Amino acid sequence: MFDPVTLKLNVDPLILSALKEDITSEDVSANSIIKTNKLGEVDLICKQDGIICGLQVFERAFTLLDDKIKVDLFVQDGEQVKNGQLLAKVIGDIRVLLCAERTALNYLQRMSGIATYTYSVVSLLKDTKTKLLDTRKTTPNNRIFEKYSVRIGGGNNHRYNLSDGVMLKDNHIGAAGSVENAIKLAKEYAPFVRKIEVEVENLDMVKEAVSAGADIIMLDNMSYEQIKQAIEIIDGKAEIEVSGNITKENISKLTDLGVDYISSGALTHSAPIMDISLKNLHTV
Repeated sequence: MFDPVTLKLNVDPLILSALKEDITSEDVSANSIIKTNKLGEVDLICKQDGIICGLQVFERAFTLLDDKIKVDLFVQDGEQVKNGQLLAKVIGDIRVLLCAERTALNYLQRMSGIATYTYSVVSLLKDTKTKLLDTRKTTPNNRIFEKYSVRIGGGNNHRYNLSDGVMLKDNHIGAAGSVENAIKLAKEYAPFVRKIEVEVENLDMVKEAVSAGADIIMLDNMSYEQIKQAIEIIDGKAEIEVSGNITKENISKLTDLGVDYISSGALTHSAPIMDISLKNLHTV
């Protein structure tokens, strides 16, 4: 759950922006059939098995429009839910229920889909020391929701944004001229409390990163055999992250390597939504 400060400063403005995108002036459909305030109730129903996530955001999509809306939740973020399960009831002005319905569901379906997919990948790393990380491959203006969903699914967050940590990728190295020089420059500039991570693509770069004193070495798009050789070269002198087109379908090939981290952009850019609906709207 988002804390009150984060909710007010960073989450609410994004939800309001999404609501404004869907309602530029009025909800013509709702206003054409409902002329005055009518109290109504609608059921939130899960239509497939998975991990529910985003209930607080779902609720805010309604209450930011009308603080009198009441959302009775029967589950909490992180719970496993089943097809056909009643997750909540939303009660309030029917016009507001109709106005916020799509935005609220878009958040809940997307966040639950990411949590569910992450959970399925994390389960493949069970009984290993390897932590599953997300990436910055997120939907613009939805990163705070998507990275939260990864945590709810049992994954871990890599850096939140460019201000959050030093990560030297191929183009940084190209700009600096070499792995060694990129790390040297980063150490001179970055605060001493920041770890320095460097992305490498071959064994020569691995050797250079170890020699230059990188804190974390990311092995990017390397073969299984190359990763094994890189682990021997690093020999505990740096933490090891493996990355590069890793999905639920191929991650099992890496589970016996004993690396510290595996990062996967698929957690946020390829997770399917969870099918969830608001049904049975009626007056009360």
